[in-house]
Amino acid sequence: MVKTITATEFKAKCLRVIGQMVKDREPITITKHGRPVAILAPLPQAHETASIVGAMPGSVLAYSEPFEPVADPSDWTASR
Repeated sequence: MVKTITATEFKAKCLRVIGQMVKDREPITITKHGRPVAILAPLPQAHETASIVGAMPGSVLAYSEPFEPVADPSDWTASR
């Protein structure tokens, strides 16, 4: 169902209408004298990057030397 609101009502309740539109994520048609004049629509949601914190629980089974490099630094190509 398409939500509609008159321009007069939108003017009086603008912030509330925008807040509801953001919450519902549904566009609202604004009418004047019964004719549609504008559409208020939410912006597309940006791809949110998932936090890396806690992304790999249980992946390290054992690591006896936590302050030593995991690999030999001579194997690293970035240091060359």
